[in-house]
Amino acid sequence: MMGQGRFNITIRNMAIGFGNQASEPVILRKGINFTAFHGEMVALIGSNGVGKSTLLRSLVGFQDFFEGGFAINGTSIKEFSAREKARLISFVSTEIVRVANMAVFDLVAYGRFPYTNWFGKITGRDREIIYKAIENVGLQELTGKPITQISDGERQRAMIARALAQDTPIIFLDEPTAFLDVSNKYEIFHLLQVLARKQEKTIVFSTHDLNIALREADKFWILLENETFEGSPEDSVLNGNFEKLFSNKNIGFDHFEGEYFFKKEFREKVKIAGEGIPLNWTLRAFNRLGYQIVMDAQPDFEVHVDNRRGKITWTLKHLESRMMFPSIYEMLQYLQGD
Repeated sequence: MMGQGRFNITIRNMAIGFGNQASEPVILRKGINFTAFHGEMVALIGSNGVGKSTLLRSLVGFQDFFEGGFAINGTSIKEFSAREKARLISFVSTEIVRVANMAVFDLVAYGRFPYTNWFGKITGRDREIIYKAIENVGLQELTGKPITQISDGERQRAMIARALAQDTPIIFLDEPTAFLDVSNKYEIFHLLQVLARKQEKTIVFSTHDLNIALREADKFWILLENETFEGSPEDSVLNGNFEKLFSNKNIGFDHFEGEYFFKKEFREKVKIAGEGIPLNWTLRAFNRLGYQIVMDAQPDFEVHVDNRRGKITWTLKHLESRMMFPSIYEMLQYLQGD
């Protein structure tokens, strides 16, 4: 077993798919090359069916990979025993655990399995680690509560606590924010950041929450149909990889804002003046509805956003007429004739 320290992982020319080494496998992807280092939070992204979950399951040993290699600190994963691997890598899946009468403490305690004896008996030291893991995810008040009686967000934090109790330098997570509301998504991302920054764990997670990942991840692993890319989120934008994630021609990517949008047929030209946050959200509203926002070209109408007196108003100027509105919604209703 290698000593604890600065961990890095290397994936070289890996082929993944279904089956096993003894039979003819169905190869899903070939030539996968990725790296990650200690203290990094890595987002694995790609369209549905491209192989994200298969890759993660192959890395943690739940299924075979068929070509290439996976190494930790330069040592092939195949050189480690099952117990050694369990002390190096933990995994949080998308599966929702619903076991009657299992308390949060019991679920998290399963993370200590690589360190217990044949009878699975936990020691006082194990209990300290379990309680610390529960504290790290903010579930102290729910330690004895059945997992069937907590929310999806709380259950996901309990699953991450189980990985923490396993005390591994590397954590893989498959869609950790799936099915969570916005607040819980950000809480989970923040928790993963803390684990990477403060505990210097290598965190690799698959996700479809691209806007959050773009803001929070240190590195992207991108699985495209016929190629892979790794680099910072900013590199991914500048290299045009975000456009390749979707085959739908009606979806575009705004390089300046870092967001996806639906392409629309342009409507009238509008010139918008103002400042600060109200101006920004006014621009977004008109963009959303497909108006052409111009600076120098002749507009069909103008909008001025006034926020100087602590009350936001919108003045619409069209030909010789002027109208004032107390909200963006009412102004847009007027423009659309509703």
